Amino acid sequence: MSDDPEYDVDFRESPEEYEIGRGEQGVFKIQPYKDELLPLWSIENLEGAEEAAADVYRKFEEYKRADEFPGMDLARKYLQMGWTRSLRYAKYPGGQKYEVDEDGNRVEREPQQWYDEEKFEIAQVYREYLDRVKEDETYQRRKREWQNRE
Repeated sequence: MSDDPEYDVDFRESPEEYEIGRGEQGVFKIQPYKDELLPLWSIENLEGAEEAAADVYRKFEEYKRADEFPGMDLARKYLQMGWTRSLRYAKYPGGQKYEVDEDGNRVEREPQQWYDEEKFEIAQVYREYLDRVKEDETYQRRKREWQNRE
């Protein structure tokens, strides 16, 4: 994959170019999946997040039926991002994990269990769908195959 801010690849047309990457890497760059998933994603409030997580999971199922592993993996990344981002907001005021001390050094804030209860509930919604994807036998098999490609 390119180091450029945006990849100049349509990963549906050229799926062989897709690399799984770490964590949520590529979530805002892998096209056309980004344009299909990002509008669905939300952690603003619990009701919206429940709908968003279900919608992203439905896209995962669509990609699975179409045997589009890059789409499946990107849907997993959006669910993971919903979980991690909402958990950060649940623990830290404004979602800010770091602050600058009086000497200008960046220091990690102490997490507050649970600063924002609704964001904690949102994290649980996304985690439930994320676990379903990670436990999906087709996803597991396709991920192993993708990682073992030559």
